[in-house]
Amino acid sequence: MAGRTRPVGGLLLTHGAGSDRDHPSLIAIEQAVAPWPVRRMNFPYRREGRRPPDRAPKLLAALTEEAAAFVRAAHIGPARLALGGRSMGGRMCSMAVADGLPAAALVLVSYPLHPPGKPDRLRVEHLPQITVPCLFVSGTRDPFGTPEELFEATASMPGSVTHHWVEGGRHDLKGSDAAVADVVAGWLRSLA
Repeated sequence: MAGRTRPVGGLLLTHGAGSDRDHPSLIAIEQAVAPWPVRRMNFPYRREGRRPPDRAPKLLAALTEEAAAFVRAAHIGPARLALGGRSMGGRMCSMAVADGLPAAALVLVSYPLHPPGKPDRLRVEHLPQITVPCLFVSGTRDPFGTPEELFEATASMPGSVTHHWVEGGRHDLKGSDAAVADVVAGWLRSLA
């Protein structure tokens, strides 16, 4: 639309604990949001060829550095960068934004609300500090959080929250990469 600026100028994507930047869902999202600039990052443990993830402080520091480098390279303001990713990566993005990292929006695919089978160990302390628009895309059969649990947890968030459910989907959302990518692209464009 003439005269309006897009709040989102680029998208930084992060991977889950057992994956890397080349996960098919991240590639599908990158292709779907074109022509916006997208960067898919690897956390340090993946770049170093290790399997177990680093602790949160190291992951958050790497995310903050990558975001700063990306906005410089893409020539966009830090507050125009959308952040997101799958599972652990999305959680790190949400924690970074809650801690003050500028962002236009959060895209959280298969958010790990709690470890499987341990609904008493919620990972939600930081959610009330998130004021940017958030998209949660999850399977209805995800053992890391049911739709009811996710609705309850996100009700404390002051920013706008959109949920999209993949019917019958588990944590990996197997076979849903294109559909998830379309949802993400449509939602980001709706923020313009």
